[in-house]
Amino acid sequence: MRFSVVIPVYNSASVVEQTVTRVSEFFVLNALEHEIILVNDGSLDNSWNVICELARKLPNVTGINLLKNYGQHNANLCGFRESKGDYVVTMDDDLQNPPEELGRLIEAARQGYDLVIGRFETKQHSLIRRLGSRAVGWLNRTAFEVKEDLVLSNFRIIRRDVVERVCRDTSVAPYVPGLLLKYSARRCNVLVRHLPRANGKSNYTMRKLFKLVATLVFNHSTIPLRYAASFGFAVSGLSFSLGSFYLVQTLMRGSAVPGWATLVVLMSFFNGMLILLLSVIGEYLIRVLRELGPHRSYEVSEVVRR
Repeated sequence: MRFSVVIPVYNSASVVEQTVTRVSEFFVLNALEHEIILVNDGSLDNSWNVICELARKLPNVTGINLLKNYGQHNANLCGFRESKGDYVVTMDDDLQNPPEELGRLIEAARQGYDLVIGRFETKQHSLIRRLGSRAVGWLNRTAFEVKEDLVLSNFRIIRRDVVERVCRDTSVAPYVPGLLLKYSARRCNVLVRHLPRANGKSNYTMRKLFKLVATLVFNHSTIPLRYAASFGFAVSGLSFSLGSFYLVQTLMRGSAVPGWATLVVLMSFFNGMLILLLSVIGEYLIRVLRELGPHRSYEVSEVVRR
């Protein structure tokens, strides 16, 4: 059994070598065959040079340099397509996911689960990040119809067949946690430790968090259109009812203002029809977008290995 460890790297020149060393030590001590794939996601510091040194020095390390910053999900997807292991592990580059905790994920995977996600005993993230994670978790369960009360994180192990299904997905804005939920059958959480960052601060800002939520909502779900369609049907029904009421009232009692009832009936009818048609068009639009073949979501500029 071979394991592939995919680590997206962004501005972590001071800690990435220590991360690779500790990951390698875990697999060597447990006599497990492994490879480590470091994906440099447009770092602005010296991260790529450090990755190149590691890739040229260590036979089981591959360094991939993306053309620019495409985000963590594209970096993970790039690593998936490069990986060859029977199981693929994803983790952060800042040692908040202790490599020594990998044993818990591997043990659960051996019990037959095709997706095992680390659930942190105590999160070391900021309050805003934790609240954002809860919101994203709810969206994931709703959008991908997940019945299990799963807590998502980037510290996980994925069976090869699930990885292959994710790699075949052609979304222009890939959202890896959602795709993993979509293409897996047996999933579980495993409690693991979560440590403070070894150096620096989190690269997740409010702007990136909102962008992530927008990607999830508009690219991988029909939640906005579903709610808009429901609202459209409700408003159109109300408009038709109101128009019918004024029509019946005018026929039975007459109208004090000539033409007023006709105007109200026509406006109610056509506004209701307009909202109804826009809702239906929206439903078709999401299906058309799903069928279109998008462009590649990232570009690789260089690959380094021993």
